[in-house]
Amino acid sequence: MLLRLPNFNLICLLILMSQVSFAEAPPRATTSPTEEIDFERDIQPVLTRFGCNSGPCHGKQRGQNGFQLSLLGFDSDFDHNALTKETRGRRISFTRPEASLLLMKPAGLTPHGGGLRLPVESSGYQLLLKWIKAGAPREIVGTPSIKNVTVTPTEKIFQHGEKHPLQLTAHYSDGSTRDVTSLAIYQSNEDPIVAVDEHGIVTAGRITGEAAIMARYFGHFAVFTGSVPLAGDAPPPLSLAGEHPIDQLIAKTLIRLGLDSSEQAPDHRFLRRVYIDIIGRMPTAAETEAFLSRDDTGSESTSKRVALVDDLLSRPEYAEHWANKWADLLRPNPYRVGIKATLNYDAWIRNSFRTNQPYDQFVRELVAARGSTFRNGNVTLFRDRRSPDELTTIVSQLFLGIRLECAKCHHHPFEVYGQEDFYSFAAYFAEVGRKGTGVSPPISGSEEFIFSTDKGEVRHPLTNEVLSPKPLYGEAPEIPEGSDPREALAQWITSVDNPYFSQTMANRIWTDLMTIGLVNPVGDLRATNPASNPELLKHLGDYLAQNEFDLKKLIRHIVLSKSYSLSSQPTEKNQVDTRYFSRHFRERLRAEVLLDSVIQITKVPESFSAMAPGTRAKELWTHRIGSLFLDAYGRPDPNQDPPCERMSSPTVVQTLHLMNSENLFKKVTSKDGWAAELSKSELPPEEIVQQLYLGIYSRYPNEKELDIGVKLYDNVKAEDDPLKLRQQNTEDLMWALMNTPEFVFKD
Repeated sequence: MLLRLPNFNLICLLILMSQVSFAEAPPRATTSPTEEIDFERDIQPVLTRFGCNSGPCHGKQRGQNGFQLSLLGFDSDFDHNALTKETRGRRISFTRPEASLLLMKPAGLTPHGGGLRLPVESSGYQLLLKWIKAGAPREIVGTPSIKNVTVTPTEKIFQHGEKHPLQLTAHYSDGSTRDVTSLAIYQSNEDPIVAVDEHGIVTAGRITGEAAIMARYFGHFAVFTGSVPLAGDAPPPLSLAGEHPIDQLIAKTLIRLGLDSSEQAPDHRFLRRVYIDIIGRMPTAAETEAFLSRDDTGSESTSKRVALVDDLLSRPEYAEHWANKWADLLRPNPYRVGIKATLNYDAWIRNSFRTNQPYDQFVRELVAARGSTFRNGNVTLFRDRRSPDELTTIVSQLFLGIRLECAKCHHHPFEVYGQEDFYSFAAYFAEVGRKGTGVSPPISGSEEFIFSTDKGEVRHPLTNEVLSPKPLYGEAPEIPEGSDPREALAQWITSVDNPYFSQTMANRIWTDLMTIGLVNPVGDLRATNPASNPELLKHLGDYLAQNEFDLKKLIRHIVLSKSYSLSSQPTEKNQVDTRYFSRHFRERLRAEVLLDSVIQITKVPESFSAMAPGTRAKELWTHRIGSLFLDAYGRPDPNQDPPCERMSSPTVVQTLHLMNSENLFKKVTSKDGWAAELSKSELPPEEIVQQLYLGIYSRYPNEKELDIGVKLYDNVKAEDDPLKLRQQNTEDLMWALMNTPEFVFKD
C-alpha cells in the first residue's frame, strides 16, 4: 500500500512515523568519563537532594500523577526508564532540552504540585540540562563507583547559638574525591540541641546535650556529632571518681558537656533498686532490716553491696525475672502456634536462664533450631515465622539491632541496606523444612517438625534472580555442601568479632538496669542513630564477648559501678540531663514486678488460671492468662507479634486501678494477710509502722512519717473493738503507702 502512495505522501508518512518512534531517542553517549555525565553518579543525587524521589513525592509506592521513581533512587535502571522511555519519552525533549517536563516542572515554568524545586539558575537545573543535551545517557563506561562519604569536621563543641558549616566529600573507586556538600541531605536527631539546614550549616541551640547530624548522599552516610555544654563552670563528677571503666567513660562525657553528677544513693535506695533489677521483686521487711543493719567494714571489692549483688545473681528468681523479659521478645500467640508449642518454648527460654547458658549458645540454638515442637521448644520460632522474610526481620532486629523492614521493599532510607541485602540474608532460611499440619488458628494443636532440606530458594523481587545466602556485612563462614545454612549464619551472628551482636545485647541489658538505653529504640543500632556514649557501648559489648557471653557477669559489672548507684535527685548542674547518666532515672515498675511485690507485701497469693497455686506473675508462660492488673500496667497485647517492646510511662488507668482494685482490696483486708498478722501481733504501733515502711518502701520511716503513722492507732474509743480497729488502721496505712509514687516507681 505504501508504494502506491504519491511520493510526497510517502515521505510525510515516513517522517511522522520517525517522529513518533525515533525522534526523541537519546543518541549514543561518547566514551569520555571525565567530560560526560553519568546518570547514577551525577543525576540521581540531584533527584534525591531536591526530594523528587522522596516518599511524599514521586518516590511513593504508586508515584505521583502517573510518574513514579524508585524511593531515594535505589533502582537506577527503573528511574532512567521512567524518565526517558515512559509515555513515549515525553518527559525529556532532546530537540528542545529546555522544554523538557523534567526541567520545566521543578523550575516552576509550568504547574507543578511539588512547587519550585530547581530554579533555572541553580546548579542542579544546569546539571540536568547538560545531561539532557548529552542525550540523557544511562551510564558512561569507566565511571568510578562511590565507595563512601566523609564529613568534615566529624565533631565539634559549640557555644549557644554558634554556627558552623559542614563539608561532605564523596570518595570513589578510582581514588578520586568530589565535594558533594550542596547535593547531600542533612538531618539532626536532636534539633533543639544542634540543628542543621539544607545547606549543611549547623546551628547550636540553647539546650545542653549532644546531637548527631546525618549527612546522606546517594545511599551513603556520614555522621557529625555536635556537643553543646552547659553554660558556666561545673565541678568534675566527683561521685564517679574511681577505676571502674563505666564510671570513667560516663565522667568523660559529663566533663565534655559541663555536667555534674549526683551523689551516691543511700543504702536503702540501692537495696530496693538492685532487688527489682536482678530478681524482679522488692526486698521483704526482714531482708531490708538485715541489710541496713549490717556494718560495711570491708574493702570496696568485698563490701556488703558486692555481697548482696552476688547473692541475688545466685537466686532462682533471677532466671524467672530475666526469662520473662525475653518472653516478650520471642514468645508467640498460643492461639496461632498451639498451646503445647508455646509452653515448650517458654520452658526452653526459662531453662536457658536457669542454667546461665552463655548468650551466644542461646542464640545459636535458636537460629539453627530443629526437631519437634512437642520436644524442642526453640523450634517454635520457625513454627511461628514461616517464611524467610519473616525470619529475617526478627533475627536481624533481636540479635543484631538492625531493623530491615524497609529494605524488604526498597533501599533503607537511613541505612546502607537494600533489597539485595535483605533477600540475600533471607536466603539463609530458604531451606527450612516443615512436616506436620502447620498452623490453623485459633487451635493449631498439632505437632510439627522443623528440619533442614536441600531445597528452597529466595529470589530478588525485581530481578527474579536466585540469591545466595550472604550476611549483611563482613564475611560469614562457608556453607559446606549438604549442611544447614542456618548453622553458618548462627556462627557469624555470634562471633566475638561481630560488634553488633554483643553491643545489641549489652544495650538491652543496660536499658533494663539504667532505664534509658545508650541507643534508643533498643533494637535499632545504626550509624544514623548513634549511641549517647559510643565508647561506653563498645566497652560493654567487648566486656560481654570477653567474658564468654555470660549475662550475669555483665549485669554484675554494671550494677557495681558508681554510675548505677547514683541518686535520682538532680543537682543544679545536671537537671537538664535526660540521657547521659549523670543521675539515676526513675521508672515505673514492670507489671509483673509490681504484682509480685503486691503479693509479697500482702502475703496473699494470686490465683492464675492454668497455673499452679502460689505462681508468681513473672512465671506465667503466656500473656493469654487473664489478669486485669497486668493488663492495666502494660504487659503486651496477647495478639501482638513478638518482639514486643513495653511502654513504661504511667497512665491514669494504672492510678485508678491501684486505688480502686477489688482484688487489691481483698488482699489488703484478708484475714490471712500481712496486715492481719501485724495487727494480731504484740508489736507496738511504732514497730508496725516501721515494718510497713520496711516492706513497702525498703526503708525506715522518718520522724514525721512515724509520728503520723502512730497517731492512726491513738483514736480508739471505749465502745470500739481494739483489735478490729488496730487491723483497720494497719490496712489503711498499708493501702495508703501502696498508692504512692515511691511504691510504684523504681528509684
